[in-house]
Amino acid sequence: MNNGDTMPAIGLGTWKSAPGEIGAALQEALRIGYRHLDCAAIYGNEAEIGAALRESFAAGLVRREELWITSKLWNTAHRTEDVVPALRKTLADLGLDYLDLYLIHWPVAMRPGAHYPRTAADMISLEETPLTATWSGMEAAKEAGLSRHIGVSNLSIAKLSGLLSEAKIRPEVNQIELHPYLQQGAMLEFCRAEGVQLTAYSPLGSRDRPEGLKAADEPVLLEDPTLQEIAARHDASVAQVLIAWAVHRGTSVIPKSVNPTRLAENLAAAELSLTSEDMTAIGSLDRHRRYVDGSIWAVEGGPYTIANLWDE
Repeated sequence: MNNGDTMPAIGLGTWKSAPGEIGAALQEALRIGYRHLDCAAIYGNEAEIGAALRESFAAGLVRREELWITSKLWNTAHRTEDVVPALRKTLADLGLDYLDLYLIHWPVAMRPGAHYPRTAADMISLEETPLTATWSGMEAAKEAGLSRHIGVSNLSIAKLSGLLSEAKIRPEVNQIELHPYLQQGAMLEFCRAEGVQLTAYSPLGSRDRPEGLKAADEPVLLEDPTLQEIAARHDASVAQVLIAWAVHRGTSVIPKSVNPTRLAENLAAAELSLTSEDMTAIGSLDRHRRYVDGSIWAVEGGPYTIANLWDE
């Protein structure tokens, strides 16, 4: 990071981790060596994560300063004055004094209380509440010491470039969907040039995401023959190959699991060394296939479309 802080390359994703599961999974993750946790207010499990963190600190399992903890601002708190209160609520739920990283979750603004859009009336356009206004609140949060670093999630190159040109404090991270079927090479090059770190979400293809976000004929990343062949050659799982690929590209990666065996396997991917031939073979798999395509925000009559969300 800009001040010399380092973010662990492999983190634990907590999206879709059910209540009653995430606490035990988090403690096991910390026990085996995870030090990077990716959270968000909308996931609905930050209070349980906070309880598990308190227990872990009290037991001497880990110290707060050894952890990198990320959370995200939800769409209903995009007004400048709403950002700091939203972050304070997340900190209260997590039982923390500060975050290591706070992100704008989506470049989508919604009316307070809406949570998810039902009608166009729930949505607020970026003309009415621009990202720069939200970013001013993020800068205030950092200046208040509530988060050591601030960044964004799901921003296109165009939106990120615009924010970089206007920001007083530059975004340090863009968290986006990244995997071999959605490699986003142009974004990778842009962020390297601008000194913005990339974090890869849904790195395993997010097969456990809600049914409403799935397509009937979608390709299954974990069943890709090329990836299976590479995994067999390294005596590794396909998931390990996918995580190692993300690390080899210089991105951080946040696979989600609550299964102790898979938690250990995912972390062990740090030791997997892919060859240049492996990387070339995986590089040929790009389909520009989004598993999280943002269509939930494309409400009839509303200001957002898939085209203007991704600027494609």
